[in-house]
Amino acid sequence: MDLAHSTWPEVGETVEVVILPTGSCEQHGPHLPFATDAAIATAVAERTVTRLLDAGINAVLAPLMPYGASGEHEHFPGTVDIGHDALHSVLLELGRSISRWADRVVFVNGHGGNAPAIASAVRRLLYEGRDAAWIPCEIASGDAHAGRTETSLMSALAPGDVRHERAEAGATGPVELLMPMMRAGGVRAVSPNGVLGDPAGASAPEGDQLLAGLVDAAVEAVLLGRADGAGRLRVAASA
Repeated sequence: MDLAHSTWPEVGETVEVVILPTGSCEQHGPHLPFATDAAIATAVAERTVTRLLDAGINAVLAPLMPYGASGEHEHFPGTVDIGHDALHSVLLELGRSISRWADRVVFVNGHGGNAPAIASAVRRLLYEGRDAAWIPCEIASGDAHAGRTETSLMSALAPGDVRHERAEAGATGPVELLMPMMRAGGVRAVSPNGVLGDPAGASAPEGDQLLAGLVDAAVEAVLLGRADGAGRLRVAASA
């Protein structure tokens, strides 16, 4: 059920969960498009809704929120940042509105920089008595930005948008060590090409595997997860 292409009678009166992807419009190195985070979040959200419907859950896919908090990338032309305050306000109002006709709203986030705003909006929604949560498109072993992980995912999702001939390594040091410089001068202060990682070895088959893992994790989180203090759905480790 895709809200953007449905009518209200098709949506019906008993929606159990709305899945809303959140992305960004920010640079992803010289080889990946600005919509990388948005494309990944949308793909995970779409496939999650399909799986939930197959499981008998009345789930609806909401349109993508395409802009995010991307201030750390503003030194690169083309990046569009709305900041944490605006993102918080928009997601809060979206959650309030959706909660008037759906039992639950879950944000599927494709951009790590959005996390503080999403968490604060979800916490507010929970405080107001609404059922809200969020899930990151997060791969524990992946690199930080525009490296092999995202290049593989985009090679699977939108191969025509990947400029493989321009792919090159950027800053490959641990992000926690790069963070002080990025806070002071943005990503460009540590990586002139905007890449945090190395896209070498990326492939569409690897991207398909990574995407499948993200979807499995999202479905499990919606079905079995409990919100932590930041409103993020987590599945308890089995004993």
